[in-house]
This record gives sequence, C-alpha cells and structure tokens, in this order.
Amino acid sequence: MLRRTFLAAALATVSTTTLVAAQDGLTVGVSWSNFQEERWKTDEAAIVEALEAAGATYVSTDAQSSASKQLSDIESLIAQGVDALIILAQDSQAIGPAIDAAAAEGIPVVGYDRLIEDPRAFYLTFDNVEVGRMQARAVLEAAPEGNYVMIKGSPTDPNADFLRGGQQEVLQEAIDSGAITIVGEAYTDGWLPANAQRNMEQILTAQDNAVDAVVASNDGTAGGVVAALTAQGMEGIPVSGQDGDHAALNRVAMGTQTVSVWKDARELGRRAGEIAVELAGGTEMSAIEGAEEWTSPGGTTLWAQFLAPIPVTAENLTTVTDAGWIDVETLCQGVTDGPAPCNQ
Repeated sequence: MLRRTFLAAALATVSTTTLVAAQDGLTVGVSWSNFQEERWKTDEAAIVEALEAAGATYVSTDAQSSASKQLSDIESLIAQGVDALIILAQDSQAIGPAIDAAAAEGIPVVGYDRLIEDPRAFYLTFDNVEVGRMQARAVLEAAPEGNYVMIKGSPTDPNADFLRGGQQEVLQEAIDSGAITIVGEAYTDGWLPANAQRNMEQILTAQDNAVDAVVASNDGTAGGVVAALTAQGMEGIPVSGQDGDHAALNRVAMGTQTVSVWKDARELGRRAGEIAVELAGGTEMSAIEGAEEWTSPGGTTLWAQFLAPIPVTAENLTTVTDAGWIDVETLCQGVTDGPAPCNQ
C-alpha cells in the first residue's frame, strides 16, 4: 500500500533525521533507540542499502535513550506518511501507543532486534536465547569453577531476560554441583557501559574482589566490566559479550574478553529493509521468507524471523576478518604475540 509522499516541510519537524535516496516509491521510517551505540551505524548502512535497492526512501530518528522521545519521533514519522516503520524499541512496554498509532494508519511495523510484544509487529532478531547459551559456554569452558558475576542488559529490554535464560541453561548444572557460585547479578540501565562498570565495581567491593568470571550480556557492558576489572588489576579473567563491536573484538585479541557473540548486523539490517518493503507492499507477515509463528514468554503469538549468531573467541578471530567485518589492523591494535590473525 503506497501512502502519500511526505512533504519537505514536514521533514523539518523531525529531530535528528536522516534522509537517503529520495526516489519515487515507498518511504520507510526507522526509529532508533540510541544511535550513539557503535553497532547501529552498521545496521543503518545495511538498511539503507536494502531500501535503495528496492527504490525506497529512508528516513530516521534517534530517541537518544528516551522512551517518551521515541513516541514523539514515531508520531512525526507517521505524520510524514511513511509506508512502513522499523522500530528499535527503547522500552518494550512504553512503545505500545506508537504501535496503536501505526496500526490506525495501516502502517506495518518491524520490531527490530528487540521484542515488541504485539502481534501487529513483525519481530526480526537473532536467536538471543542461543546467544546467552554461547556466552555462558565460552565463559564456563574458560572458568569451569569459581565465583561468577552476571551483568545483565536493560530491565526494559526483553532481550536481557532472553539472554539470561540461555545463560542459566548452560550454567545450571555447574551451579547445582557447586562448581560455580553466582555471587553478584545486576541489570544495566539502558545497556550503558558506565552503568555496567558501576555495577561491577560495587560487586567487586562487596566480594572483596573474589570474582573468577563475568557473564556480561553485550559488548558495551563487557567494556564497562573490563574497565572495572582493570582498575583492580584483574583484567584477563573470563568475560563474555555480544555484537562484534570492534573494541570488543580487539579485547578478545588482547585477552581481556573471552567471547563476543557476533550477530552480523549487515544481515539483520538487510533483512529489516527487505521485510519492511514487502510489508509496505501488502505482503502478509506469514508470507515473509523465513518467518515462523512464535509465542513470546509473555504469551503473545506473533510472526518472527530469527537469524543465527556466531561466537567469536581467540580461536576463530579470522572469521570476522575474512568476512570483512573488521580489518586486521583494527583488530590487532596494541596486540603482541596474540592469536591469529594478530600473530603474523
């Protein structure tokens, strides 16, 4: 379904808006929760490439970690006449009114990488429970016994609990046997590294530094954890992450982070752009290639597609360089006598 082409005057009402490939045809609006995080720039480039290939126009807003700003951003995108929305929700509970507003205008929604628990939003993400399993497996292999800390994601993001569930599946046997003990656990407001660092500092103080491993739920929180550990001379104990952030992959090469579960954002962004165009053109969610009917932990049945993640450790760092995700120079900066490809 084609909607009206937005007016140039309306564009001025949208803060921090980017417009690419102003062509005849569909317009897809993307609402980012916080565009300051490194990985979203890669996602954006892939979304734009997919939309350009389809002759569609891209327009975006940055909620700057504000759930209320995200709602007003989406209202502005709807006012422009977008044909589809891709939403990276800042707060999965607070986003409801935006979905209502889009549905009232017949605008399809792709819930991007974070669950929007509403059957009117197509859910596109990686298998985040499996990401959690991968994180825990890598850390458990490196530290099969000792005191563990769990640094979780944002309490407003369902992915935080999906990850934590996967982690627990892997760790449960070692917990039951007494091989490991979870001595600290904390959510990280907004997934912000500074908050993760503060949480880790407090746990280290409470435990008198008696910590042997940390399961951190993404690379940003892992960075905060490593900063806290380094301040105590404890860098090098096992720490997990995800996203394949360049800084995190460098830490893997340096030996201060054990694993970054790589979710190729280029693939996720490309699929989001393709799905948004298909839905805007009238394709039913059930007809999207790779779609499956899925029931959320909250009991909502919706259509979703789950992409496959890859755990990246010191043993397979060449995976990300061979794929062109990161160049060898960036990966190996400051690394001496490191793993391949940093040992050339």
